[in-house]
Amino acid sequence: MIQQNVSRTLAAAVVSALILAGSGCAVGPEFKRPAAPNADKYVQHSAQAEVVTSDIATQQIVLGQAADPEWWRAFKSESLNQVVQRALEGNKTLVAASWTLAQAEEQATARTGARFSKVDMTGGVGRQKYGAQFLGPLPKPPPFTYFAIGPAISYRLDYTGGVARSIEQQVALAEYRKHQLEAAGIAVAGNTVLQALNIASLNAQIATVQALLDRDRENLKLVQVAFDEGSVSRLDLVSAQSQLASDTTALPPLRQELSVARHALAVIVGSSPADAMLPEFDLAQLQLPQQIPVSVPSELAARRPDILAAEAQLHAATAAVGVATANLYPRIDLTASAGLSSTTTGALFDKASSVWSLVSGVTAPVFDGGTLRAEKRAAIDAMHVSVANYEQTVLESFRQVADSLEALNHDAEGLRAQTQAEQAARDAVELTRESYQEGNVGVLQVLDAERRYQQARLGFVKAQAQRYVDTAQLFLALGGAKPE
Repeated sequence: MIQQNVSRTLAAAVVSALILAGSGCAVGPEFKRPAAPNADKYVQHSAQAEVVTSDIATQQIVLGQAADPEWWRAFKSESLNQVVQRALEGNKTLVAASWTLAQAEEQATARTGARFSKVDMTGGVGRQKYGAQFLGPLPKPPPFTYFAIGPAISYRLDYTGGVARSIEQQVALAEYRKHQLEAAGIAVAGNTVLQALNIASLNAQIATVQALLDRDRENLKLVQVAFDEGSVSRLDLVSAQSQLASDTTALPPLRQELSVARHALAVIVGSSPADAMLPEFDLAQLQLPQQIPVSVPSELAARRPDILAAEAQLHAATAAVGVATANLYPRIDLTASAGLSSTTTGALFDKASSVWSLVSGVTAPVFDGGTLRAEKRAAIDAMHVSVANYEQTVLESFRQVADSLEALNHDAEGLRAQTQAEQAARDAVELTRESYQEGNVGVLQVLDAERRYQQARLGFVKAQAQRYVDTAQLFLALGGAKPE
């Protein structure tokens, strides 16, 4: 009974193989590129098309246009352009990603060779003895030594398209690595710009604190003169000294942050902190981009490398289902060999020593404990995982753009408020200092006004820098730059 079942299974497998061979089709699902998202905006309201204004600068979002791949040039800083170019050329993570891509491409090329016949040159020497029944009634030769040389050809008939699917899978994985390299280029360019902006912001904050310390020293001189004249108490003098000492403590943390930012930028460009030779960055030397092109969601899905990488992973997972499906069918292998064989080396190359063979074989899975079918189901599950990952990547990209668009609106509002707060605090300081000199208020009121002005001034500098940072973040969310 078992033998009959096996025979029927083999017969069915051979019939299936012949049908597939005749139709020339490949098993498994055909990959179809995901449809473009059905969306025409990133947020519920139309904020992305509004003009963003402040007392300092104006930014306008231009919906439906793609940004320049070298988007960092919009900041109009030659120093920034040069540092980004250094990073794209020297960043070690980017170098590693480029070699990873080269490896994936070679693996795809190697797999493509499975389409063709494999030819080997064989040679050998051996000792052989035939059994009593091998030659039947013919005379039995004694054990003998033989020498052989010649080519051998083998070919697997890809009637199911399993080999083609495996090649498709490797090509898709190489495409995935390609988009990963593009994403790495975006990350390197973006991190370079963000660190440069961070350095510019910290420089501005340090300059602000130093200016405030100068004012503290002026206050201390005024109080010292008044104390020497006997018009103020020692408490006023100690309060002024305390204010100077307290404000001085703000400098070391800012300088430490600046050092960390410089060291991080050095590593990004591929240098050690001691050898980087980086330029200084100043917010005053950077221009806030006035117009920001924003591609529509459907174009973003076809442009962002992380989305394209997720699409390539889905393609590879789809092809893997075809490979797993092909493994359920019989394998048909054809082998042929020709050459020379002799029992002595002297006669090896004689015409009479020529031999050849032609063999075909079929290997059909009969019983494997359910392994192959489970592997197919696992491949289908992996394909569904890739679909969900792709959709999640698209959603995350839309969220990032929406966050950046909203951030620019809120940055403008925040900068406007900080500008007003800084002006009001400055006026309050001047009035309080005048009142102090006239004897109408005490030194504590002056110091309190100075403290509020310090907070307002630092808030203004941070709000100003945040607009640059969020502008760069929007460029990154829109697809960034691709490495050359």
